[in-house]
Amino acid sequence: MISIVIPIFNEEENIPNLYARLTAAAPSWKEDYEIVLVDDGSSDGSLEIMTDLIEKDSRVRLIKLSRNFGHQPAISAGIQEAKGDAVVIMDGDLQDPPEELYRFLDKWREGYQVVYAIRTKRKEGFFKKIAYATFYRMLAAISEIDIPLDSGDFCVMDRKVVNAIVKEMPEQIRFVRGLRAYAGFKQIGVKYERAERAAGEVKYTFKKLMELALDGLFGFSNVPLRLATYFGFIIAIPSFIVGFFFVLHRMIGFKVLGHTPAEIPGTTTLTVGMYFLGGVTLIILGILGEYIGRIYIEVKRRPFFVIDEIIENK
Repeated sequence: MISIVIPIFNEEENIPNLYARLTAAAPSWKEDYEIVLVDDGSSDGSLEIMTDLIEKDSRVRLIKLSRNFGHQPAISAGIQEAKGDAVVIMDGDLQDPPEELYRFLDKWREGYQVVYAIRTKRKEGFFKKIAYATFYRMLAAISEIDIPLDSGDFCVMDRKVVNAIVKEMPEQIRFVRGLRAYAGFKQIGVKYERAERAAGEVKYTFKKLMELALDGLFGFSNVPLRLATYFGFIIAIPSFIVGFFFVLHRMIGFKVLGHTPAEIPGTTTLTVGMYFLGGVTLIILGILGEYIGRIYIEVKRRPFFVIDEIIENK
């Protein structure tokens, strides 16, 4: 059986079309399936629409979270409760087309345990495209594991991979595509053209995208922590050279740009140097604060989502 996990947050305009396209595409999958909808604290009519779907189709299940926990915890809740031999993750805004799923499942049947989507084209604005491209390449450059470029959450995972993520990776700050890459197993990418949002407002605001990017960068790389060492060498080596030069200048008394040592007060140099070193110090403290904050969250061991109820038609 295939489980299709879809996090839902205020998608009342998209749910009927999403369900219709999923069921229309289902004959191409060959296997039986279930649709696992995760209500991430929706405040519109999404919950009522999903409940109506459950009444008429026993293959639809609803995981209702107690409040809005965010996209990544909602995905985690869905894959935890999914029952299928393969688990599909896709968004509820129809940017991940259900009609493309058969290609992913064909690769899974060939023996690949993770089949992830690679976005060849995006329908977002220019600056958003640049931001996404920059983030993925920065993450790939500094990450300690191989996270594929331009791959999102849209994927198919074998039951073995899902069990590894659910049971062996209990971290509170979730970055699912990073956990998926960390799990390993036999993986392959499938290229597809990411569609525009079908209806409704974009849920990933700039702030949420920045939070997700930071979770990925700080969760899968220690390079930011090493910046203190890098900055130290970058600042210290030229400082020693310049300091040695001025010591010789003072001792020997040769002119620099026509000035003797007594004629060079150095106030500007000292001021610029102090502000520069102060800025670098604050940057390093901010990076340390990000890591310490994440350690604090992990140590508390609070659940990263709370399930209110599971609604299904038995």
